[in-house]
This record gives sequence, structure tokens and C-alpha cells, in this order.
Amino acid sequence: MDALEVNKQLLGEIEDMGFPRARAAKALHYSGNTSLEAAINWIIDHDNDPDIDQLPPLIAVNIDIESPQPSQTNEETQNKVQELRDQARKRKEDEEKKLEREREKERIRAGKQILEAKRIAEDNERKRYLALRKAEKEEEKRAREKVLHRLEADKAERRRMLGLPPSVSHTAINPSRYVVKEKKNFFHSATKAEELRECLRSIRRNHKNDDATVQRAFQTLLIYVGNVVKNPDVEKFRKIRISNPIFQDRVGRLKGGIEFLELCGFERIEGGKFLFLPRDRIDLAVLNSAGSEIRSAITNPFFGLLSCE
Repeated sequence: MDALEVNKQLLGEIEDMGFPRARAAKALHYSGNTSLEAAINWIIDHDNDPDIDQLPPLIAVNIDIESPQPSQTNEETQNKVQELRDQARKRKEDEEKKLEREREKERIRAGKQILEAKRIAEDNERKRYLALRKAEKEEEKRAREKVLHRLEADKAERRRMLGLPPSVSHTAINPSRYVVKEKKNFFHSATKAEELRECLRSIRRNHKNDDATVQRAFQTLLIYVGNVVKNPDVEKFRKIRISNPIFQDRVGRLKGGIEFLELCGFERIEGGKFLFLPRDRIDLAVLNSAGSEIRSAITNPFFGLLSCE
């Protein structure tokens, strides 16, 4: 391209409107010199071009071509320019609104993707939690089985040391062997150790939701038994006032507490006001067995709570 072909008359009108010659010439050339309106539209569309007022190097401006239309008065031209500017502004506003709608659609789409990703993450976290809980339950089950096996082995060893025959399988035990006497209110069983253990189970079962009360009762019974074993000749360790508030709170009020002491040899005296263990009725084997059963109950977290106990 050696020259810009422009219409002299239209060029003058555009310059009269305040536009630089280079801009006016380029507008007329690139709009085909068809009309003042087309040239003004080109100027409006390219208003932000950095080189809009610069002519390409070595390019001349040919202003000899004929005018395609009658010239307009200056006032008509100004009105036309304003109209064209209004139209251009309207187009830009419409384009901005369209772009804003597109951006809003994109924000909604992105928001949906974020919500879906969050839902998937929460679902995966829930599945991971359920899998973890399942693994924990299985581990707890294995731990209980290990404790039960160890308890069974310990029980068998205690029976062997006491010279007792092996215990009968739990499935073969006849429940009718465990009955409560009306007067003494303690359990009959095949052996004294089983009777003692059943008393401790009764305390645990009746207070399964109050571990502090159960542990305090076991510790108190262990102290009573231990004091007699260590000091069999001291009468104060072999005599308990049943109405004593501390005794009642820790042992007396609990089903199985007084029965346990009676199995150890204590008997009611003075109209049932005291529990007393005569010196000649002390049986160290029974007391040692009672102490062993209490310690086992204290250390076994599942004592008295599992159906297979």
C-alpha cells in the first residue's frame, strides 16, 4: 500500500469536527470512503489504538477521490457524530452486559464445581471414618478375645494351684446352680472361688455405668481381706459395723458386697449389727482366693460385662 485513498470533502468535515488529519485519513481509507458515518464508526471502534494518529512510514495520502454523497452542514455533522457516539456507547454497554452475563455463568459453573468437589471430599472422608471405625472395632474385638483367653488361662492356673479340678465349660454350666439363700443372701456354686467371683460380678453388673463405685467397692473389699490375712490376731480387722456410713457407701449398700465377706468367713453378730470373723474360722486359702479374685476383677476392664465372662 503506497497511499491512503481519502475523500477530500469528507476529510475536511472530519477535521472540522476536531479529529487529527492522520486519524481522519485512516478512518476514511479503511471504511472505504463510503460515508461520514462509516468513518466516524471506524474512529470510535479504534479510539484506543496506540497508533491511531500515526500514518505508516512512506505512506502518502491521496485526497483526490470524488465524494460519494452531498456534504452535510456543520450542525448536521455534529448531530450525526453525537448519534454515532451514542450508538457506539450503547454497543459497548450491551457488550459489557453480555460479558457480565458470561462471567456470572462462569462463576455459577465454578461454584457448582467447588460444591461438587466438597461433596466428594466429604463423602470420601465419611467413608474413611467408617473404615477406621470398623478397623478399631475389629481391633477392640481381638483385644477382648486376648483378655478373655488370658483370664481363662489365669483362672485355670489358680484352680490348679488350689488343687481344684478344671472348671466346666461355660456352655455346660447349669444356671439353676446359682440361687440366693433367703436368710444369708449369698450365692451357691460348685466352688468357693466361683461363689466369690459371682458376688463381684453382681456388683459390676448392677453398677455397670458407675465405674468409680465399682472400683471403690473392690478396693475396699481387698483392704478388708488383706488386713485379716496380714493381721489375723487383731480383732478390729475382723469386726465391721454394718451401719458405718463409710462401709454402707462403699460395700454394704451394694448387692453382693456383704455376701462376699460372708463367703470369706464373716458372720452377723449382735442382732445383725456387726460382721465378725472369728479367729478360729479364718481360712487363709479362702482369703487368698478372695484377694486373687478381687485383683483380677480390678485389672480386667471387661469383668462382669461380657456374656462369656
